[in-house]
Amino acid sequence: MLGIAHETDRRAFLRMAGLVGVGAGLVAGGLMTGASSAAAAVVQSADKGDIDILNFALTLEFLEADFYATGLKKGLINGRELELITEIADNESSHVTSVRALVKQLGGTPVNKPTIKFPADTFKDKLSFLKAASTFEEVGVTAYHGQVGLIKSGDVLGAAASIAGVESRHAAVLAALIGGNAFPAPIEKRRSKNEVATIVKPFLS
Repeated sequence: MLGIAHETDRRAFLRMAGLVGVGAGLVAGGLMTGASSAAAAVVQSADKGDIDILNFALTLEFLEADFYATGLKKGLINGRELELITEIADNESSHVTSVRALVKQLGGTPVNKPTIKFPADTFKDKLSFLKAASTFEEVGVTAYHGQVGLIKSGDVLGAAASIAGVESRHAAVLAALIGGNAFPAPIEKRRSKNEVATIVKPFLS
């Protein structure tokens, strides 16, 4: 059932971006004969900068998905907390699948999953895990908001905004679980690529 849900999420994501049904007419380098003019317009409007932003987002999604998969294997949480974290983990896994698919649909090459290493105390206990999760979600939210204003394609912008909204929900849930502020500001903060890279660099190789 999980695979079906992920495929449904992926198609819904691509539908928002106007790309469902276009896949058969696209190849890594561009358009095959017979692709619709609408598909061509989407590909042309998503320039290299947009694809770079999507690959930047994909790297962060790889990190988050790996974090939750690793944390859940530790068996640190149960009950309602386990239900919520499992749902978040499923979301992050779907984000990886969706963003990779979108990069390919736009004629780009998705980045490979980086080597990821978490500090030894990341999964020391339940609180450590949840605090780290809260930090990752806050970084994810600010990273997306830092990039949406730079996206040129309206289709890609809509797709990125859809993920940013889900990441914000994750952040609110995690903040509530650790007794933090689920609504830290009336307007979301944003971080530049360099600022985000500085934060996540210790986890990536």
